[in-house]
Amino acid sequence: MKIIPLGDRVLVKAKETEEKTASGIYIPQTAQEKTQIATVIAVGDDETIKVKAGQQIVHDKYAGTQIKDNGEDYLILSYSDILAIVE
Repeated sequence: MKIIPLGDRVLVKAKETEEKTASGIYIPQTAQEKTQIATVIAVGDDETIKVKAGQQIVHDKYAGTQIKDNGEDYLILSYSDILAIVE
């Protein structure tokens, strides 16, 4: 299935979090903090959107709607939930 966001929505894939600390201690998935960095997969058709597919962004911590497609987790964000572009 292909997911195409509408309007001012952006489809992103969250960056995987580190499973172990610098000192080598493993952190269980339930104790890991939710990441706010994601890669843009697709953008809606609104002309005001300034991000493109492939860019990394920082978004609000609890923003968006989580969806799953072919075993992969994605997040659909409103463009206003994007805080910055990571270069």
